[in-house]
Amino acid sequence: MDKMWSGRFSEGASSLLDEFNASIMFDRRLYKEDIEGSLAHASMLQAQGILNAAELTAIQDGMAEVLSEIESGMFEWKISDEDLHMAIEKRLTAIIGETGGKLHTARSRNDQIAVDFRRYVLRKDREIAQLLKSLLEVVVEIASKHTETLIPGMTHLQHAQPINFGFHMLAYASMFKRDIERLEDSRRRNNVSPLGCAALAGTPHNINREMTAATLGFDSVSVNCLDTVSDRDFALEILFNISTMMMHISRLSEEIILWSSYEFGFVELSDAYSTGSSIMPQKKNPDVPELLRGKTGRVNGNLISLLTVMKGLPLAYNKDTQEDKEGVFDSIDTAELSLKILAEALKTMTIKADNMAKACQKGHLTATDLADYLVQKCGVPFRETHFISGKAVARAEALGIDVSAMSFDELQKVDDRIKEDVMPYLALKHSMNARESQGGTSTLRTMEQVVQFQNYIEGLSL
Repeated sequence: MDKMWSGRFSEGASSLLDEFNASIMFDRRLYKEDIEGSLAHASMLQAQGILNAAELTAIQDGMAEVLSEIESGMFEWKISDEDLHMAIEKRLTAIIGETGGKLHTARSRNDQIAVDFRRYVLRKDREIAQLLKSLLEVVVEIASKHTETLIPGMTHLQHAQPINFGFHMLAYASMFKRDIERLEDSRRRNNVSPLGCAALAGTPHNINREMTAATLGFDSVSVNCLDTVSDRDFALEILFNISTMMMHISRLSEEIILWSSYEFGFVELSDAYSTGSSIMPQKKNPDVPELLRGKTGRVNGNLISLLTVMKGLPLAYNKDTQEDKEGVFDSIDTAELSLKILAEALKTMTIKADNMAKACQKGHLTATDLADYLVQKCGVPFRETHFISGKAVARAEALGIDVSAMSFDELQKVDDRIKEDVMPYLALKHSMNARESQGGTSTLRTMEQVVQFQNYIEGLSL
């Protein structure tokens, strides 16, 4: 009967219940947040006259010893202690005596875990955003070097129009920027303190929630205690934000996998971020982007799992909520490692500009430019020019060439309104640079986008 809550029980818990009920083997990751929360709570209790100065000093000294034991590996984590809160408080009481039992005055494990877990997630919001910033820097640097490197722009995975590779990479920069913004927004919204809500209804003790909130770095205190102890929106948000981020990473990974194939030959991953085959000696496999693509399914599963746990819970705290942490921890670990390795893989990736340019000579990428020429120079309605351009493509197909390689004579056979000044319109680089509308792919517009992203990165304070 060594449970701190065992007063009303006449029989000890079974070892099977201990194993099933305990969270200590995974929630001990929150030990720093738990100790910091306890120290803030103790200081507040002393300021409010609930603890005296000597008791506060004893708790502070005892907690310093507990922290030292945990970080040195000497601390004994036992299943029978259920969770990190009980384990730390039990050890504190063993060190300083009955004063340790006063620490839990005016709080519950419900608000204790809520503050620990929330602070951990808020910290990880910032750390993941910092890693995204590093990845964004790599992507923008690549883009800045390839504002004139032609690559086929695609829709439906079919050649569509010529763009530059920098422009293509900045599409991913845009995604990663939104990922950072989501994390920052979540952090602002969820930076409220649960401490002082106790079990669900607050406490009769004369506490100062504003004081503990300020000590722990929260912007404010929560409004309604019943909601607060059962709220896991902050955990769902980081899971959603990670899932969205990993979806973006997975899309880029899919393109890298395609680009590194012999069929495309646009990029080559460095040996440091590739693997071989156990049977085929010639193989160089893009395992990094493949694993990134696969891990996206893993983090999506963690999001769905917690949504499912939370969907049927009545107010307030329920033990189901213990299932909130492992998926969050796993998704955070996955996100952090994924961001680090993707940044390094991109830094060391070889870009084969010649192969990209050759690919632009297939698929009639300037067919739309022929239609635009007829609109701009001849005043032909676009719907008609679309048909004429389609006929030109059919003629090029019959000749076994790309529309960009058609002679003026062949083009005139398609429609005699086409004049010799059409020829520049069919040039691939001209086509790319003609798209000068805001947000377009021209080298000039791409360089403007590079500068916008560079300014954004420079202004980030994470």
